[in-house]
Order: sequence, then structure tokens, then C-alpha cells
Amino acid sequence: MIATTPNYHTAEEALSVIKSGDRVFIHGSAATPQYLVRKLAERAGELRNVEIVSISTFGEMPCADESCSEAFFINSLFVSANVRQAVNSGRGDYVPIFLSEIPNLFRSGIMPLDVAIVHVSPPDKHGFCSLGVSVDIAREAVLSARHVIAQVNPQMPRTHGDALIHSRRFDALIEVNEPLPEVDYSQKITSTEETIGRYIAEMIEDGATLQMGIGGIPDAVLRSLTNHKELGIHTEMFSNGILPLVELGVITNEHKKKHPGRIATGFIVGNRQLYDFVDDNPLVTMLRTDYVNDVTVIRTNPKMTAINSAIEIDLTGQVVSDSIGTYQYSGIGGQMDFIRGAALSKGGKPIIALPSVTSKGISRITPFINQGAGVVTTRAHVHYVVTEFGVAYLYGKNLRQRASALISIAHPDHRSRLEEEAFNRFRHL
Repeated sequence: MIATTPNYHTAEEALSVIKSGDRVFIHGSAATPQYLVRKLAERAGELRNVEIVSISTFGEMPCADESCSEAFFINSLFVSANVRQAVNSGRGDYVPIFLSEIPNLFRSGIMPLDVAIVHVSPPDKHGFCSLGVSVDIAREAVLSARHVIAQVNPQMPRTHGDALIHSRRFDALIEVNEPLPEVDYSQKITSTEETIGRYIAEMIEDGATLQMGIGGIPDAVLRSLTNHKELGIHTEMFSNGILPLVELGVITNEHKKKHPGRIATGFIVGNRQLYDFVDDNPLVTMLRTDYVNDVTVIRTNPKMTAINSAIEIDLTGQVVSDSIGTYQYSGIGGQMDFIRGAALSKGGKPIIALPSVTSKGISRITPFINQGAGVVTTRAHVHYVVTEFGVAYLYGKNLRQRASALISIAHPDHRSRLEEEAFNRFRHL
């Protein structure tokens, strides 16, 4: 039932609608409604088998604690650090799915939502709240759930596009004033990532449209683009790395076919400087992921350049980016959406970037993927692979040629072993 006027409650009153056996959506990323999550966990003693669904969430997730295992089951659509232990135990599980297809789970009734808990800006003079830094799958959750609870926070930026939801849609609003989680990936950039960033920057043409994943490598790429011209942004997410390029006039978005003159994204993650930048800024258009991650939309932009990371890649080009063996580490997310979209774009470049070795010196380029690991991007979709030792181009190459190209960008300490493994594998072909 949709309320006709803003309906303010206490957290206890609002959350009392959640019953045992319900499926509850939690707003994710920097919009994680941490206050209401804490209050929901306090009901653990009176609830049983409440299914929690979300993409990556930030901050503490007490509902995932072992002490709450009888009350809550974590059914993750993208595994984050705060639920990783639960998902890899009997207290949770993981749904492999493209980020672009999650809204349809809610809309179609495949995964009907009883309750959605979201984090929004205060209503404006017309009664509209904003989903702020995370529209992605949250908009469809709000539109599909039987009951919607909103944490209303003056520190949530008011963003445009698909972010705006009228307060009538919320059955209960709870006023909270607390800072958003902050992350600065640029502070963790290593020399290896800087080298990878320079290689990728050399591949990016003036007038290209960019998509960047999460982490140090995307920000390292952006640091190396200060002399580029007329770049555009169409991405599922971005962080602080774009701000200097906007200020320098490098990012103009003038060549994009979709939302020209605007930065198009589904969610943002960064620090307060970034949140202040997007607040009421018409330059930034926040969009639902079934649109922003739609391959037919992505491919429309010229010179679409997609930059995504991996955990490991085998000698034929199979990319593992969500799991370490059988251990579920993250999720499929939007990697395949953008890798395919970039491949189909005129002049596009789909790029997989990764350090050549792990922190323990283990090669990330492997003869075979680890047993139990999941392939996120198939070898048929991979074009460019970049490590700190160079760029391998795999498109149109046979298995032997792929292996040779990948070995050439592997860490020197591992090349002899990889050459031996490749010889043994392919000598009969």
C-alpha cells in the first residue's frame, strides 16, 4: 500500500512489519542503511528464516553473524567482505547472475520481495526523495516490494535520473543523520597497478567512452589520462578518480550517443568529496542497472573501453573474477555486460587487467583454473589482457597462440613452467 503523505516512524515501528520467512532487500554499496540494519539485527531473537538479499554492502552486517544464524539467511547477489564468511558457510549462499538481470528477478516474481529497506535523501519541496549514491538494482526493489522502509538521511546526496522516488512510495520513513561509508581506492595503488594503468592508458583513444570496475587499477588508469581529450563515462560505478579529469576538462562526454554531455552510472563509491560533487549535480545521471548495463545500450557508445579485473586467467583465456577455487569471493557483477558491450562497440576495447602474481607470488596466469572456481568471462569474449609486463591480444587467436601471448605477460619467474604446461597440453592438437 502506497502512503499519501510522508509517514515517519521509529525504527522499531517500521521494522515490525518484517515477519519470519520474509525476503528482505537491503540497499547496497555506500547507500547501505547501516542504522536500520543494526536495528533489524536486534530482532534476531524473535525472527526465524528471514532471507536477506543484496549486492555488495558496506559497514558491519550483524545479520550475517553466527549468533543470528537462526534468524537470518544471507542470499547474496554479489558477495562483499562483511558477508563472505556467512556465504561460504551454512548461513548463506550466492546467486550467480549478471548485474543487468537482477532487476528482472524482482520485477518478474522469480525473487519476489516482501520488504525493501533503502537509504534516501530527505524529500524535496515536491515530495521526491533520491536514492542517492546507489540506484542500480535498488529502484526496482522499491517498485517491486510489497512494503518499503526508507532511512532518510540529510547526508545522502540528492542525485538525478532514475534516483528520484516520491515519498508516497514509502510505507515508513525513519530519520537518521549519519555519514556515508567512505572509500579511497587511490590510496592503495601499488607500483604494479601504476604500471598496468599506464599500459591501459596508452590503449585509450581520445573521444573514447570508459567503464571502470572497482579497485586500484581503474584509478591508476585515470591518473594516466590527464593528456587525453574528450573522454566520456558510461559505467556501472565510478569513484574519486574521475574528479581531476572532470576539473581538467578531459572528461566532456561529448562523443557519447547515450546521455551525451552527462556521466552515466548506476552507483558511486568514494569519499565525502565525491559525494559532495554528485549532490544535485546535473552532470551526473544515475541509472538503473538493467539500462546502464544493457549490452545494446553500451555498444551504442563509440570507442567503448571497458576495464575489469580478474582473480586468475587460464592459458586459453578463461577469466575467473568472483571466486578462489570453491571459495566465493565476490560476484559476477557487470563484467560480462561491459566486456561484451565494448567488444560490439565501434572501435571498442574490452580489457581484463590483473597483476601477474598474487601477494604470495603465485601466478595469476595459470595452466588450468583452480578446481571449483567459476568462469565469469568466457575465452570467446576476451580480447585484451593486461599485466604489469604488457598487453596480450587474444581475439581471433587459436589456443596455442593464446597461451603464447599470455605467457609473454606472465611474471618471468613462472614463464618456464607455463611454457612446459602449454607444450604438454597442446602438442597433440
